[in-house]
Amino acid sequence: MIKVLINGYYGQMGQVLSQEIKKDKEMKLVAGIDKDSSNNCDNLNVYNNIFNCSEDIDIIIDFSHPSSLPNLLKYGMEKNIPLVIGTTGLSNKDIEKIKAASKKIPIFHSANMSLGINVLISMVKNIAPILEDSFDIEIIEKHHNNKIDAPSGTAYMIADEINKELNNSKEYVFGRNTKTDKRKEKEIGIHAVRGGTIVGEHTVIFAGCDEVIEIKHSASSKKIFAQGAIKAAKFLYNQENGLYNMENLIKK
Repeated sequence: MIKVLINGYYGQMGQVLSQEIKKDKEMKLVAGIDKDSSNNCDNLNVYNNIFNCSEDIDIIIDFSHPSSLPNLLKYGMEKNIPLVIGTTGLSNKDIEKIKAASKKIPIFHSANMSLGINVLISMVKNIAPILEDSFDIEIIEKHHNNKIDAPSGTAYMIADEINKELNNSKEYVFGRNTKTDKRKEKEIGIHAVRGGTIVGEHTVIFAGCDEVIEIKHSASSKKIFAQGAIKAAKFLYNQENGLYNMENLIKK
C-alpha cells in the first residue's frame, strides 16, 4: 500500500485527487497540506506547514502553488520522499530547483498529468520536422475563467517539445495584438482563451498552403489529471533518483 500526502489538499485538484486515491486499492491517503487547514472536516490530518506532518509517507503528490515549491523540495530531500509535481505556473528558476533536487530524490514533473495530452505531444513532435518547411504552427489553449496563469503550462510544454524537435529554431509569439507585420516563418503562435468552466482544451494547428492539420485534446473533467498523477506516483514509487515525466511513463 502506497501512503500518499497531497500538497494543496483543499484546492480543486487536491479534492478530486483525494477522491480518486480513496478508490484505489493500491494507495492510501494519510495526510494533506494546505495553507488553510482550519476547516478540516475530512477525518484526515491537514497541516498548513509540511514540516508539521508526522505521518509515515511514501510519496507526495503536489497540486498547489509555485510559492510552496521551496518547502516541498526541502521536505522531500530531508525525508527522502519522492515527489509528483503537477503544479503549473512554475518559473525557469523553479524548474532548475526541481532538477537540482532530483539528483537526491526521484521527482516526476509534468505541467499536464493527462495521458491523452502527452500522447498529443508525442504526435506533434513527430509531425513537426516533416512539416517545418511549409507549414505554420499555432497553439490555442482554452481554460475556465478562474485560471490564473496564461498561456497554460501545457501550451508552453507543447511548444517547447515541438521546438526541441526543430533544434530550438522557433520563437514564441503570444497573441497578435498591436502587430502590424506579417507572420514570420520561425514563429510558433500561442494563444490563450479564458471563459466559463472549460476544464482544458489544447489545439495544435499546422497550417500550410491549401491544407490544415489540427490535433486537439479536450478534458471533460479534472479526474483525468488526478488519474494521471496516480499513475505517475505508482511509476515513481520504485524509481531511482532522477527527474521523470509523462514520456517516461508512456514509454515504460
